[in-house]
Amino acid sequence: MFSFFIARRFYRSSSSKKGKASMPAVHIATAGVAVGLAVMILSVCLVKGFQGEVAAKLAGFASHIEVLDLNSQTDADNHPITADAALMDVVKKTTQAETVQRVSVKIGVMKTHDDFSGIMLKGIGKEYDKKFIRSCMVEGKFPDFGSNADAINQIVISRQIAEMLHLKVGDKVYVYFFTNTIKQRRFEIAGIYETHLQQFDKNFVWTDLQTINQLNDWGEEQCSLLEVKLQNFDDLEERTAKLGDAVTAYKNTHQITNLSVMSIRDNPRTRPVLSWLELLDLNVMVILVIMLCVAGVTMISGLLILILERTTTIGVLKALGASNRRIRRIFLVYAGHILVRGMVIGNVFAFLLALLQSQFHLVRLDPATYYVDAVPLAYDPAWLIGINLATLLITLLTLVLPAFIVSVVQPAKTIRFD
Repeated sequence: MFSFFIARRFYRSSSSKKGKASMPAVHIATAGVAVGLAVMILSVCLVKGFQGEVAAKLAGFASHIEVLDLNSQTDADNHPITADAALMDVVKKTTQAETVQRVSVKIGVMKTHDDFSGIMLKGIGKEYDKKFIRSCMVEGKFPDFGSNADAINQIVISRQIAEMLHLKVGDKVYVYFFTNTIKQRRFEIAGIYETHLQQFDKNFVWTDLQTINQLNDWGEEQCSLLEVKLQNFDDLEERTAKLGDAVTAYKNTHQITNLSVMSIRDNPRTRPVLSWLELLDLNVMVILVIMLCVAGVTMISGLLILILERTTTIGVLKALGASNRRIRRIFLVYAGHILVRGMVIGNVFAFLLALLQSQFHLVRLDPATYYVDAVPLAYDPAWLIGINLATLLITLLTLVLPAFIVSVVQPAKTIRFD
């Protein structure tokens, strides 16, 4: 109690006009901690938000896990799988997925009077989870593919394709397919979407599953792949491995050799982006270390100034019988008051900035480069608590060694000098 009482008196006097030399040191140390902690919190929220936003877009377009033919990665048109009720049941029970959906794809060329573009038609059925793509619609509507007969000859194209070919909602356009013979099909553009994922927006076109199966001469139970959508990326590797074992057992039972399982992390379309997102964790760690160093240095310099300013008081305390250990504890508690105040200010400052960004999108991004048009922020209570605890403990530990300077203060000299 003695240490806390003296430390509190020191803190109050330093924060008032009486402590002329120590007051700037206290303010600088408080500001250093506040700024450092705010930067750490915002950095983690930014990276976690960015990773979550982009990963959710990738999963919305490509799904978390795919069940497909071994050869379909190079030639999806000619290597269908038979997605009967038995296979669908195995996939659902093994992964406990939100949805398991049939998808058929067909490569073609979309041609207008004065231009053309290579496209990948993605056919979906009534069981397909359309929440993601509907959230990305910018014009028109997303038809009820698989449920509405009028949607068979309708397509949804990206804004990038629409601008390149000068197309709009309601236009009719021909798509040509090249297999053994040239086939053509006229489609009506029902809507335009934009995900900011350039590798998808530049050539993916949505249509009905039945349309693609007719073009490929496939049966009702055939498709290019099964898309397995999970709630999140938790236990993705474990679920993929379990599904791989289950599919292997299914192949052995039904004497099938062409089935394989692929995670979104192994998908060649999404792997580069996910690998890049994982590298951002390293950037965050670097920022955290730098900001901890900034907070530590400002606190150390502030503590040294406070100790040097109060050498006379230290001498008096020693003359009265206070040990070096007790005096060190006084100054560590003193520094703790400053540290906690700086942390409170830093948390409030970070929260206000995050709230402003979430509500008004003050910081914008180029979606062609970053896949999102504004800086996204995600709040993870575990991370926020961890950052605060780490800042408190690490900074206090760094102050232990500088606090030993009180040991060199000699009462006889300091009191006589005064």
